[in-house]
Amino acid sequence: MAELSLDEVVGVLGRLSDVIIAEIIATGITRDELAAARERVVRDRKAHKPGPRLEPGPFAQVVESVNAGVAGGFRAGSTNNSQIRSAVRVM
Repeated sequence: MAELSLDEVVGVLGRLSDVIIAEIIATGITRDELAAARERVVRDRKAHKPGPRLEPGPFAQVVESVNAGVAGGFRAGSTNNSQIRSAVRVM
């Protein structure tokens, strides 16, 4: 199994900081798992509360990284909160 590329991560999640992208790639998560993690973050944010607790592992690490990146405004080139909220809606 080949590791994800920067382009693959950006294709699924949109542009995040290089640090967060590197953390995601380092987990060894697959493209399908990354898409599922994205859906988990979107679902949690729409519900305004976290879903059920995740078992420790790569999937949970990616969900945490994506959540931190979006909540912390780490989307590349964006520090505007309205842009971040728009990005979450698009995710």
